[in-house]
Amino acid sequence: MKWNILNKIQITKQNNDYIIATLLKNRGIVSKNDIEQFLNPSLKQLEKDFFDKKQLIKAIKRIKQAIQNQEQIIVYSDYDVDGITGTAILWETLHDLGATTMPFVPDRFKHGYGLSRKGIDALLNKYPETKLIITIDNGITAVEEVAYLRQKGIDVIITDHHTIPKKKPDPFALIHTTELSGSGVAYVFSKKLTKRVPRHSRESGNPRDPRSESGMTNNDHLSLAAVGTIADLVPLVGPNRVIATLGLEELSKTKRIGLAALLEVCGLSNQKIDTYHVGFMIAPRINAAGRLAQGIEALQLLCTKSRERAYLLAERLNNLNQERQVMMSSAFEHAQSNISQENKLLFVSHESYHEGIIGLVAGNLAEKFYRPAIVVSVGKEVSKASARSIKGFNIIETIRMASDLLVDVGGHPMAAGFSVKTEQLVQLEEELHTLFNNQVTDALLEKQMTVDMELSLSQITDELYTSISRMKPYGVGNHEPVFVSHDVTISDARIIGREGKHIKLKVSYCHSRVSGNLRDPRSESGMTHFDAIGFNMANHYAELLSEKSFDIAYSVMENEWNGEKSLQLKLKDMRFS
Repeated sequence: MKWNILNKIQITKQNNDYIIATLLKNRGIVSKNDIEQFLNPSLKQLEKDFFDKKQLIKAIKRIKQAIQNQEQIIVYSDYDVDGITGTAILWETLHDLGATTMPFVPDRFKHGYGLSRKGIDALLNKYPETKLIITIDNGITAVEEVAYLRQKGIDVIITDHHTIPKKKPDPFALIHTTELSGSGVAYVFSKKLTKRVPRHSRESGNPRDPRSESGMTNNDHLSLAAVGTIADLVPLVGPNRVIATLGLEELSKTKRIGLAALLEVCGLSNQKIDTYHVGFMIAPRINAAGRLAQGIEALQLLCTKSRERAYLLAERLNNLNQERQVMMSSAFEHAQSNISQENKLLFVSHESYHEGIIGLVAGNLAEKFYRPAIVVSVGKEVSKASARSIKGFNIIETIRMASDLLVDVGGHPMAAGFSVKTEQLVQLEEELHTLFNNQVTDALLEKQMTVDMELSLSQITDELYTSISRMKPYGVGNHEPVFVSHDVTISDARIIGREGKHIKLKVSYCHSRVSGNLRDPRSESGMTHFDAIGFNMANHYAELLSEKSFDIAYSVMENEWNGEKSLQLKLKDMRFS
């Protein structure tokens, strides 16, 4: 692995302010105002004009009219976490304003992705009186589907954050920005609605007293927006950082019955929730409904007012997630044993691969072998595929070069999906291998890691960790700070974990090698010691038994054991000095 060290000047005296300033500079945060907003995120940062003003006015006016006339409004969701949480936010807001409204979550297997013709027909069959559809986290590419609805006399308001294509739809109004996630768009849009649309009684059509019982608070909705924002892997800077930071605080103390039940099945009750908990524990359970069953079940969990129903649904999603894990593990083992690394693209297809988990399998293949990966669920007539890329390679752009063989295709530079007639699958695989072999350079296939700066281990102090922690939450666009220390010695190395995949060791450094003779409470006889853990790094164990010194790349974490807290290094990579 190549280490890209952004600051190679090793600091020889303790200067926490300089270290933090360097970390911020590495993330493009240099002005006084930007630093203030980054370190002290505020809801005021969400009051800017994200949306086109004319489109916003049109959308609000149309929704106000629909509420006054008691027209049926459908909130049309996506079935992933960002879509589900965004739908919960907007649907509850509309309901609280007195609208006649229902959510609709398409079926991945029956209706396909986004605002589809099949989804629309199913929706109108269930809600034939629909006069207005508002999309969440989808619709920006639905040119024909929006035209189809217009022909039926149904207005469409699209709320989305995906890139606007060259050929765009013509909805009644477009609420769009790429600065937020789909749930973030729903959150900000909902706040503007509540400010400009009076609450109405469903019974009389008269405005309701604002002091009367209402739905969930904006702070509660902020926790939902945080879950969607973090799960969708949008950059956690600017307004997304505001939503993630403040939303995680709300999530940690949520009174929302469904979220509380979900946290309990995750084993997270009464804990401070961070991005790891959302990304690897909460989001997979919400996603499991749309992957293997019905996405509406996840929405029902988030919105239910019944404690009993909440725990039943939470257990249901937990069971679906466990089933998903088994299926994914089996498919991944099969896939990696059937791929060829002779080409620059990992391409594998099989009729046993469940459509709901092929994206996860492709992601794991791309991460393990560090090559673009495509996994195909083979059907009798049509096969579905998911693709995942590596840093620096636009996978959707390359796949679209084979559009003549595809039924449909969509996605982003790092992730995509497409359908292909099964009879053309072999031909498509050959063409994609040719395209990828020509497009993917050898340099792209060298895994790289960004390192913020070089430090001595003696500079890793409790005070520095406290300062660094102000940069949380970490995520895309604000990676966890990574440091490199040179010439450390290793002792007490051992393999840990149920499957023996991890290592735990003690790293040490002699202060005399650094001018200034920096010392620390952890030091003994001029040495600084830290416990360190390397996840999925058991392959390094044999070399650790040597008496050589190492350079280590790591982040700093806080470990708690028996009520006592201590700093621990989380290893990213290591090599002989």
